[in-house]
Amino acid sequence: MVRLFKRQGKFNTLSKDNRKQLASSLQQNIQEVKYLFSYDLNKDFSMRSMKIKFNNKDGCLFYYSSIVDSSRINMHIIKPLLENNGDSVYNVVSIENIEEIKEYKKVIQNVNSGKVILFIEGEATSYAIDVADFKHRAIFKAENEPSIKGPQDSFTESLNTNMSLIRKQLHNNQLINEGIQIGERSINEVNLVYIKDLVNDEILDKVRKKLTNISVDSVRNIEILEQYIEERPYSIIPTVLYTEKPDKATSYIEDGFIVLLMDSSSACLIVPVTFWSFFHSPEDRYLRFLYGNFTRVIRLFSFYLSLMISATFVAIANYHSEMIPPDLLLAITASRERVPFPLIFEVLIMEIAFELIREAGLRIPSPLGPTIGIVGALILGQAAVEANIISPIIVIVAALSGLSSFALADLHLNFTVRMMRFVFILAAGAFGMLTLVGAFLLFFMYAASFKSFGVPFFSPMSPHFLSSEDTVFRKAIKKEFFRPGYLHPKDIQKRFKS
Repeated sequence: MVRLFKRQGKFNTLSKDNRKQLASSLQQNIQEVKYLFSYDLNKDFSMRSMKIKFNNKDGCLFYYSSIVDSSRINMHIIKPLLENNGDSVYNVVSIENIEEIKEYKKVIQNVNSGKVILFIEGEATSYAIDVADFKHRAIFKAENEPSIKGPQDSFTESLNTNMSLIRKQLHNNQLINEGIQIGERSINEVNLVYIKDLVNDEILDKVRKKLTNISVDSVRNIEILEQYIEERPYSIIPTVLYTEKPDKATSYIEDGFIVLLMDSSSACLIVPVTFWSFFHSPEDRYLRFLYGNFTRVIRLFSFYLSLMISATFVAIANYHSEMIPPDLLLAITASRERVPFPLIFEVLIMEIAFELIREAGLRIPSPLGPTIGIVGALILGQAAVEANIISPIIVIVAALSGLSSFALADLHLNFTVRMMRFVFILAAGAFGMLTLVGAFLLFFMYAASFKSFGVPFFSPMSPHFLSSEDTVFRKAIKKEFFRPGYLHPKDIQKRFKS
């Protein structure tokens, strides 16, 4: 306990030092910055002293060489300062993004963000010049959310690149990119992207408050941030939408939603969301009206199969065999004649085996993944049937259940369905359809109690709101006149009736 207090006291002292004002003495500033960044130990922390021509004063540059563009520093900062005349730094340095800084805390933040800090003798103000060059991947196709029709590009780990992908699709002067800094030791920036004359200010304030209330050493990326801002961290149901597609994020921004971006994350978060947000896919709108709704029918049917088919089979076969046609019942009974395990145990074995094969296919190298999955499923299924451990009908049921989960559009919804599947199987094994229906009603009521930043989870269907009616099925594009009413946007009408 004493050690903890000592550490806390030391941390508070350092924080107080970081907030000190810059000195007018160049040497004092140099010594302070060297101490703050451990100049003797940090190999990539660089310092460059020079005689500035336009004011005939000594100057010094500090930066991390590993995260800046060295050629821009030489051509647009050092060379102009040594050779050009002018009235101020703004007139001499040929880089547009220059910010005045008066605190050491700001110096630390800007150097860590890939900026060069310029100190000048006799000035208690330094200049942060943006020359950041963080390395990142090129823009590729979305791997986790592939689409046949529509834009193919995906977000990268560069915040500026991701913002440019959004602005490329959404040409609006009211599109705001607001930055909020979070973290104590490693300060990172979260960017809130929204349309100013559409977004609900109350929801926006809730998001801002969630972010500013995060008190932690570091939040490295969007994936970690999601777990800090969600309202029920222990829930099986997600309340924040995660996507790596810029076109999907842009479509939500146009409706009044808020998108969160961070460096080092090749995806974004969308808030608030409803159940239908996880059920929909961007491709539904790129396809023609009937085609898009046809894919939703398949997805809805897959949702039911993945969630309920195994549990329904257990309930009917164990407790309601009169519902099965006699010929099929005889076939099922004959196939299970030599199987020593109860039906529910068979189903659980196959479901767990399918999850193991799925996880193994994800973790091993890409060229082997599909092969291991297919071969493993075939070998395990056939061997289990021949050894009279599993009946053939159970293999079919488990395969339908597992394959149907691949049709679900969202990763988080997929996990919810896969986990709830086991709950429903156990419920069905207790008292058949009675406990299965009871478990489903409890799960449905639990989901209905959710809110995402104040928005009911099943809106606009329940409770009802004025909207484009894009819930289970979508209307023709020409007949969509309103934005989602549950967001209470500043402008709910997006198309005027002719």
